[in-house]
Amino acid sequence: MNKLNPAQREAVLYLEGPLLVLAGAGSGKTRVITQKIVHLVERCGYAPKNIAAITFTNKAANEMRERVGALLQGKNAKGLLVSTFHSLGMSILRSEARLLGYKPKFSIFDSSDSWKIFSELTNSGDKQEIRALQTQVSNWKQALLSPEQALLVSTDDETRARAGIYLRYQETLRAYQAVDFDDLIYLPVVLFREHLEALLRWQNRLHYLLIDEYQDTNDGQYQLTKLLAGSRKAFTAVGDDDQAIYAWRGASVENLHNLRRDYENLRVIKLEQNYRSSQRILKVANHLINHNSKVFEKTLWSDHGIGDPVRIYAAKDGEHEAESVILRLLAHKFEHRTQFSDYAILYRSNHLSRVFEEQLRSQRVPYTVSGGSSFFDHAEIKDIIAYLRLIANPDDDPAFIRAITSPKRGIGNATLEKLGSHAGLRHISLFDAAFEIEIKQQLQERQFEELMLFCNFISRLEARADTDACGELLDELLRAINYETWLYDSNEPRQAESKWKNVEDFIGWLKKKSEADEKSLLAMVQTIALINMLEGSNEQPDAVALSTLHAAKGLEFPHVYIIGAEEDILPHRDSDEKQIEEERRLMYVGITRAERSLQISYCNRRKRGKDWHACEPSRFLGEMPESELVYAGGHKAAAPTVSKIEGMDKLAKLKAMLNK
Repeated sequence: MNKLNPAQREAVLYLEGPLLVLAGAGSGKTRVITQKIVHLVERCGYAPKNIAAITFTNKAANEMRERVGALLQGKNAKGLLVSTFHSLGMSILRSEARLLGYKPKFSIFDSSDSWKIFSELTNSGDKQEIRALQTQVSNWKQALLSPEQALLVSTDDETRARAGIYLRYQETLRAYQAVDFDDLIYLPVVLFREHLEALLRWQNRLHYLLIDEYQDTNDGQYQLTKLLAGSRKAFTAVGDDDQAIYAWRGASVENLHNLRRDYENLRVIKLEQNYRSSQRILKVANHLINHNSKVFEKTLWSDHGIGDPVRIYAAKDGEHEAESVILRLLAHKFEHRTQFSDYAILYRSNHLSRVFEEQLRSQRVPYTVSGGSSFFDHAEIKDIIAYLRLIANPDDDPAFIRAITSPKRGIGNATLEKLGSHAGLRHISLFDAAFEIEIKQQLQERQFEELMLFCNFISRLEARADTDACGELLDELLRAINYETWLYDSNEPRQAESKWKNVEDFIGWLKKKSEADEKSLLAMVQTIALINMLEGSNEQPDAVALSTLHAAKGLEFPHVYIIGAEEDILPHRDSDEKQIEEERRLMYVGITRAERSLQISYCNRRKRGKDWHACEPSRFLGEMPESELVYAGGHKAAAPTVSKIEGMDKLAKLKAMLNK
């Protein structure tokens, strides 16, 4: 407690009612949450099992759990609930599943599983149409609208048709005994509104709530926390309206303001001391964000010293921008003897990273990329993993559905719905349901034979999965399901070739790893399951970080380069007045990632396709205080700069100096 500043200490000690902590970037909000949990347990008599700390990412939850465990010496923290919103929703649904007609071991479908259902319900191959439908249904669930309510608010034929598909989609999920990602918030709210006894159970279990990143909550998450808080109103919400950058995925910054409406005795405490950045960087950030309309005023300050001026660099084009940023980064690294991991290159859109990756590779600079898609997100990799998951655990219903329909084998939606309904009634898995006599009676002979052929094949591989060589089983699996042929039958040749290459790479990796580690197929499936957990490891490589501005939120780096600061990129083209404010917050998030130095660059022209287009500097650059900026490159206010040859000569001299 002695290490907390006055505002932090006040936030930790306040327990007389609902509390909103407005925590500016780098102001130590995680410390406030963890210290408050310790205060509740050690000084206020709360049992850890009666406290819930809710975050948005597994990484944040793990970090918080570790910090609290260390402060409470482990044993006192037993029963403390630290989880993401969706993990909490899953816990609620698992314990109350039967009230909603689900078995406790219901399955959770990812977006590709849901995509398949929408594709079959619409009988459409139009990816854009299915994506729009998927987004619409997701938005309805986040707004807590049932299919019937969605139909009532629909104002045109297209939206009414989508509401009808939403109803059939929910019926299909229930038949499969499955929920999707949005259901993990939507269904607990439905549960608590319809079953008072379930709500009282959870209110009696959770006496105090701490919610992180409150500005990122959507309508469903807001209502879920409101229901859990109940009449006790014992909660601390921590958020920052200046870092609300997720409206595009349903988050509502209005939820911070709604707290004032719903809780008359709400206390607001501001954390304005920043422990991350220099005074100059904070002055630029404050000056920029003050152009947004605000309900809560705050100004970040720091005692880290004035720091270097913020550098605005105008490049001739995209390649020149990448070349100049990387050369400057390398010169800075040699001059200051820093690590590669001290640097981050941030951008609004993924396409901007390509030329920077090329430049980094040519200079042999190690780098990591975040905010893009993972290799394991490819549909063809998910297909193969579904088979492996099912062989390892036949009760894995999402894996069963994905495997049995990839490739298609005469088993369609109608067969799966009958199987799912029976499994739901009997509270068993789809795989077990397939072997029950009632299913044989319900299906046509051909469908039943196909079903048995598939299930018996999985059973044979399951029996050998822990004993036979992993590589041998993998080859047998691919031959038996004829996956390569199916890819070429259902995709354009070039796309099929790319997908099959991914499968070959994945299978090759599995074979090598199983041989090197002497692991069976079962053990390798567990290894795959750990991959996402390993991505959250604290061991960060010594590499330059390339990241989207969205993915960089919550991170910090000594030296930051924000690239592509141009109109139509940042802010994004077609942004209306409200979206411009979110784009400005996105720039603010990027600026406040920097600890000691910050460079923002833009291009005077960019190539789109075969044509060159003139670029306008982002309006946000004009909203920054001139006194804290230094211009370089092709900007009209720039001082004379060294040539590329002079820059390379300086770099060579620095290298020689270090080698001595």
